This record gives sequence, C-alpha cells and structure tokens, in this order.
Amino acid sequence: MTIPFSRVLFRADASLSIGTGHVMRCLTLANALVGNGAEVLFLCRDFPGHLGGLVRERGYGLILLPPPGKLFRPLDEISPAHASWLGMRWQEDAKDCVPYINAFAPDWLVVDHYALDRRWEAAVRPPNARLLVIDDLADREHDADILLDQNAGRKESDYAGLLPDICQLFVGPRFALLRPEFAEKRREALARRNMPVPRRILITLGGIDKNNATRRVLEALQSAGLPFDYEITVVMGASAPWVAEVRAAASQLPWPTRVIVNATNMAQIMAESDLAIGAAGSTSWERCALGLPTLQLVLAENQRDAARALAATGAAMTIDVGMNLSASLAHCLKLFDEDMSLLPRMAHSAAQICDGSGVDSLNNWLFDRTGRDGDMA
Repeated sequence: MTIPFSRVLFRADASLSIGTGHVMRCLTLANALVGNGAEVLFLCRDFPGHLGGLVRERGYGLILLPPPGKLFRPLDEISPAHASWLGMRWQEDAKDCVPYINAFAPDWLVVDHYALDRRWEAAVRPPNARLLVIDDLADREHDADILLDQNAGRKESDYAGLLPDICQLFVGPRFALLRPEFAEKRREALARRNMPVPRRILITLGGIDKNNATRRVLEALQSAGLPFDYEITVVMGASAPWVAEVRAAASQLPWPTRVIVNATNMAQIMAESDLAIGAAGSTSWERCALGLPTLQLVLAENQRDAARALAATGAAMTIDVGMNLSASLAHCLKLFDEDMSLLPRMAHSAAQICDGSGVDSLNNWLFDRTGRDGDMA
C-alpha cells in the first residue's frame, strides 16, 4: 500500500539576475503536491525580486534567508558556472538552510538552482529525505534520486557521470512543469491554429526582463512596417524594473496595445494569440502546449541550447537581439505573408512537443513510489 508523503521543502531563488522561472515552476509542482495532501515550505534568499510575496499569497510556508552581505565572486575552479547566483559560498548557504531543513524534516527536498551541486545537496540532505533536482544545464554533479530536465534536445546521456546510478531521469518537454490551465486550454487553442497570417501578437520576455528587451521589441515593431490591423498584448511581471517605460512605449504604437502585469490568465491570453515574441526560457513549453508559434529571443546564454533545439523542430524561429532586431522581426513577419502555410505548420510542430501534463506525470510518479520500502525503481 502506498503511503503518501507529507512534507516537501523547495530550495529555489528568484531575483533581478536569476529571473522568476525557477520559483514559478516550483510553485506549479507545489500546487500539484498539495492537491495530494503534502505540506510545503519554500527556502528563498532575500534578493531584490525574490517573489516571497507570491509564495505566501499561494498559501505556502516561506523562509526568507538573509540577503548576501557583499558582492560575491566564486574563487574555486570547481564551482558551478552560475555560482555567483547564490550570492555567497555554497557552504554559507548550506549553513543557513540546514536548521530549517532539519526542523521541517522533509520527505522530499526539491532543489531548483543553477548555483547548487552535489556538495551542497550532500551537506544539507537529511538521512531519510529524498532529493529531486530540477535542472536545465547538465553541467554539474548531483546527489539526486530524481532529476527533471524539461528542455528540448536534452538526452539522458547528457547526464552520464553526473548522477548516482539509482537516479531516475525525467527528460524532455513532455515533463515540463506547467500549470493545469495550459492542459485545460489546449483543445480551445489548437482549434483556432489555422490562421494564415498572425494578427494578434503576444510579447512575453520573462518575469523580470532586466535588460528591457520588451521596449526594444516594441520599438523594433514600430519601425518594421507592419499592417495596421495588428493587436498587441505585452505581459510582464510585477518585479520587472521597466514596466513604466514599456507602458509609455506601448502608448506610442499605432496598434491597439495592452500591457498586463502579473497576468492571472496566461493560458487564455496565449490561446487567443496567433504568434508570440518570447524569451527562450521556461515559457517556451507553455506556448508549445497551446500550439502557439514563436519568434524567440535568446536573452541568456543558458537558453541557447534549448532555443536551438526548439527551432530545429519548426515550432519557433530565433530572432537576433543585436542591432538588427527590427530587420530580423520584419523579415520573419514577411515570411508569413509569403507562405500562408508557415504559421499553421509552426503551430502543429509546437503542439507535438508537449501537452501540458508533465506536472501530473511527475506528481503521480512521486506518490506511487513514496513509502514503498525505499524502492525508487
């Protein structure tokens, strides 16, 4: 008989540098686990843009770890490539976390952080807790029972030598951690994916967009010579530092343009859109679940491989974010006018990548295995 686990502790951060994606997908998994009776606690560092308010708003326990005291630069050669995102040495972060982890006594510890590796995991993990690592990079060792990497183009062999032999791998976008609304809206969205040319454009470039790429895209569209029957929707996070500037830029556009902050109906917005101009991050899989073709921008180096793999499927085209952004956008949009089958083909390709059920697959697997005398097979 399966004995459901009761306590899950998440270690993830959001900040103006890290973005919001790690915490957001952990919240999605937390929602599913709570539906099966789990108690959840988040450990997050008190960075600017930490999303602690949203965690509490969702009803979860939260410990905000003290903010880093000074600028941190990793010194040792074996530090993860993103070690600076932690704001301190991993030993210091572990020391901050251990008392809370031990007091909470989790059945599962979920870690979603590019700056943490096997050393931190082994140092903080209680003897009876299992470890789920959520990763995108395959660039460091982990002491994990389960590892989830939801990126297109990822292969299990990419983690060869980085994981214990017992580790169960969930690899590829079909396991993407998406909120239930995306699976629920999938049929509605796919039913309207026969538009030969895009008229409703969605711009969503991450919850933070620290470099104000959204305004650059709006300015590029203004000079791209688009028809006047376009409608544009911009979605941003409340922590984004450039919301006011984006609103001002949107007000100058010749098309009806709305700017939505902290959208609560993202699946509906995507379902009603014909084309997205989006960051090549975790929202890629939300768009795919709804068959939404995308002109994707690589806004961080760690997005490049996944963007390349997604473009290879035909679901997205990659836009140059350099000096020729306007020309790149104009060129791609012109392709839709020249080939009326291109947009529906992209939609079909996107819809084949994932269907929005990944979180249910992982949730069911966790509950099916927990309590079976430690059997993880």
